[in-house]
Amino acid sequence: MSGITTIHENLKGDKAIWLIVALLSLASLLAVYSATGSMAYKMRGGDTEYYLFQQAFFLLAGMGAMYGAYRLDYMQYSKFAPLLLLVAGLALLWTLGFGTEVNEAKRWIALPWIDKTIQTSDFAKPVLIIWVARALAVKQDYIKDFKQAFLPIIMPVVIICFLIAPEDLSTAALLFVTCLLMMFIGRISFKFVFLLIITGIIGLSILVMIGSVFPDLVRVDTWISRINDFMYNTDGGYQLQQSKIAIASGEITGVGPGNSMQRNFLPFAYADFIYAIIVEEYGLIGGFTILGLYSWLLFRCTRIVTRCPKTFGAILAMGLCLNIVIQAFANIAVSVQLVPATGLTLPLVSMGGTSILFTCISLGIILSVSRYVEEAQYKQATIEKMENASIN
Repeated sequence: MSGITTIHENLKGDKAIWLIVALLSLASLLAVYSATGSMAYKMRGGDTEYYLFQQAFFLLAGMGAMYGAYRLDYMQYSKFAPLLLLVAGLALLWTLGFGTEVNEAKRWIALPWIDKTIQTSDFAKPVLIIWVARALAVKQDYIKDFKQAFLPIIMPVVIICFLIAPEDLSTAALLFVTCLLMMFIGRISFKFVFLLIITGIIGLSILVMIGSVFPDLVRVDTWISRINDFMYNTDGGYQLQQSKIAIASGEITGVGPGNSMQRNFLPFAYADFIYAIIVEEYGLIGGFTILGLYSWLLFRCTRIVTRCPKTFGAILAMGLCLNIVIQAFANIAVSVQLVPATGLTLPLVSMGGTSILFTCISLGIILSVSRYVEEAQYKQATIEKMENASIN
């Protein structure tokens, strides 16, 4: 009991978010272990535990990074935002020019000596969100001014998203929408928000024109193929067809843990379509549980925002939360064919390395904000209690 008490005392901040992270991590281990069964026989000679231990290692590393991000005062991220943004921009440029190509997409850079790769867009997402939150907080006194506030904020957003989009349009679109919502929360004039939407459409049009002339630079053919599969093919393409079969097979309670059949046919069952495997094995109960956890995370972060006295902390927590939750809902929407295939993973659940690491760091920053809110409320309550005692 003393060990549990010590952990409870050290893990301050929103306890519900700590619980959500734990439950999603448990779901990840169960789902990845099952979804990688077929791949284990093909790639690892039947060593089905290999990918389970690998995912457990990624999750433990992510938890360590999350705890480190949680312990750091969230205002420190504001100080480092400009430097981190510069590093992210250079990393994305390097990826476009010299990145490692995997599955016909150049999204990774190889790390020397350790034979591992890192997806630079996963690093760029929280960095850009931190920078936008900082800019919105600093410019609150003249937030309605076009030249002093709007232009300096949107330029990095457009540049970073433009660098991500050629090889990963879905991630760029997700990040762009997140920044758009942050600006709306940060009281940017609605006409400027509309202007940013127009800017995004123009940027996408430019990319399409570049891709039409230089198909090796921009994956326009992939974009068109996915849209055509979604709109004109009633089966939605092979992946979506197998995903729907998996979801239909799950019914209410599912076929049971480890009993998925579609993991043998569904490409990337352990990543892009892991939600379909969860529903197949745990039924609608499991599917709605995952949806509920992400919805609960959004609710808890909204609660943090309404209680945070500092603009930077409020916008930062909301931006990081929206990025995670919107990505989760987009991944789930693909599995049930509500939107075209995107290639987005299910945050903290799908198998991955850098995705889990930077998702955990984002959650750690959110918890750092919630810890500050908790401490501020405690100090205020103590002051009020002392004032009431002196009056009496």
